[in-house]
Amino acid sequence: MSHTFRVDLRGVVDLLSHHLYATPRVYVRELLQNAVDAITARRLSEPRADGGIRFEPAERTGDRTLRIHDTGIGLTENQVHELLATIGRSSKRDDLGFARHEFLGQFGIGLLSCFMVADEIRVVTRCGDHPTVLWTGHSDGRYTVVLPGEQRAEPGTTVTLVPRPGEEHWLAERTVRELAGLYGSMLPFTVRVGDATVTTALPPWEKEPGETSAARWARLSAYAQEAFGFVPFDVIDLAAPEGGVRGVAFVLPAPANPAVRVAHRVYLKQMLLSEGVEGLLPSWAFFVRCVVDTTELRPTASREALYDDSLLEEVRQSLGGNLRGWLARLGAGDPRRLRDFLGVHHLGVKALAVHDDEMLRLVHQWWPYETNVGQLTLAEFADRYGVVRYTASADEFRQMSTVAAAQRIPLINAGYVYDDQLLARLPDAVDDVAVEVLNPADLTMRLDHLDPAGEAEVRPFRALAQRVLERHGVEVVVRSFDPASLPALYLLDGDTALQGDLRRARDDSDDLWASLYDAFTSGPEQRPQLVFNHRNPLARQAMSTGDEELAALAVEGLFTQALLLARQPLTPAATAAFNQSFLGLLTRAMGQQK
Repeated sequence: MSHTFRVDLRGVVDLLSHHLYATPRVYVRELLQNAVDAITARRLSEPRADGGIRFEPAERTGDRTLRIHDTGIGLTENQVHELLATIGRSSKRDDLGFARHEFLGQFGIGLLSCFMVADEIRVVTRCGDHPTVLWTGHSDGRYTVVLPGEQRAEPGTTVTLVPRPGEEHWLAERTVRELAGLYGSMLPFTVRVGDATVTTALPPWEKEPGETSAARWARLSAYAQEAFGFVPFDVIDLAAPEGGVRGVAFVLPAPANPAVRVAHRVYLKQMLLSEGVEGLLPSWAFFVRCVVDTTELRPTASREALYDDSLLEEVRQSLGGNLRGWLARLGAGDPRRLRDFLGVHHLGVKALAVHDDEMLRLVHQWWPYETNVGQLTLAEFADRYGVVRYTASADEFRQMSTVAAAQRIPLINAGYVYDDQLLARLPDAVDDVAVEVLNPADLTMRLDHLDPAGEAEVRPFRALAQRVLERHGVEVVVRSFDPASLPALYLLDGDTALQGDLRRARDDSDDLWASLYDAFTSGPEQRPQLVFNHRNPLARQAMSTGDEELAALAVEGLFTQALLLARQPLTPAATAAFNQSFLGLLTRAMGQQK
């Protein structure tokens, strides 16, 4: 046995009019939408029909109501019953003979948004030679339909809103003029609020006949300043035919936070959909703000966002291609301006280059990297030194850059965001380029070993130093390297640092957590290295002093100095070692003076 749903119309009206829409101001947009669709429908059969929309604010009607007049097709009595009193029904549906593509509305519920500001809605409408119809709807779900004796002179519709108590300010002339200008300034029909015309702006995606490039730049720059609050670095024309999208992207003149969701201004058939549409562009394109118009993309039911479907994904990729093309044109035609752009927005370009070979080639050619031989692009570095050799973290670069330069090993700092990924896949995008990672262990192997006699001579010192530094988890190595002014070098790579953190966490945990940490630390223990420099006079003196106590104090002092030079944090144990070394050496010196 089947049953029919019981619908509380008052509750449905409250749900749609108070919870579907984010703000009451959208009621003006929905009224404009209905009026535009009515005019569009009339022009399908009467191409030369007048197209006008006029708001009479509360100050002008004299009875606290707001009236909206349009010269559209109007409704018959049957259509009033079917469309205005049936939630979810739309006059734009194909079964009434209208092609959906021609119209803004798709859901037939826009009029309900008016109940956010009105207790009563009156619709006076006339279609062709049919009699005028008066439909009156109330926020509690009641409605009436009558045929008034007075007839409209022309086809069209007048909607009258009777304000809800406390919401009268939404119907005031200043508010209505601002909202009508916001949503309807780009419409191809004349929209008036009182005596003011709000449809005066040339859409930014259009070009005025005979307009020069300089004039268009000035117009769009002024628009960006008014709409987004900045003078753009550049303006990029956008087009995605598959979504009927046309528009412009304004390049931000200052760095943008890539973690912040980017919102754009989107128009649907030249009426503003929302100022905060997300997901229009690829995630890497956070350096632009867009204003676009679309004829094909689908809005959500609230008409405040775009439906995220396969068509939107195609449009997103096409618009990303527009931005890539602009960057490529800058690289080919205006390298100086491209460098200026990269100086501001390199993060966005790098984010794109992680997956895009063309953008990676652009980064390779133009973006300067920090190296131990000065600022160089990857292309310049490869031309000079053959191998693009880099460190994967900024800490490793700081540890090794000076010593590597002294050994004539040019080195790139790839410790900034995206750099490690870009350099790792550089051979995939650029022909005949060799890439190599240099880690601290590799650098140690490149330093000069002592001859057998030298190794035998320093063996007692190395054993002593290993005993002294065992509690710090350091492996002691003796090598001969430049610069000779550096007595000791502390080397710690990322994997070793991670293993050390895990072991410390294991030691400080209970049995359960310790067993979990053991799963990640089961391999051979990796230790940071302290490399003493046999070419340094101070290090050699510590190695040959013959006084174990004095040598131990020197080892602790040189260890903490190496930590500081490597910009490593001093642990409590390292701080204690530094104090003990300093105090011990000072005591020895003062004792000798006596």
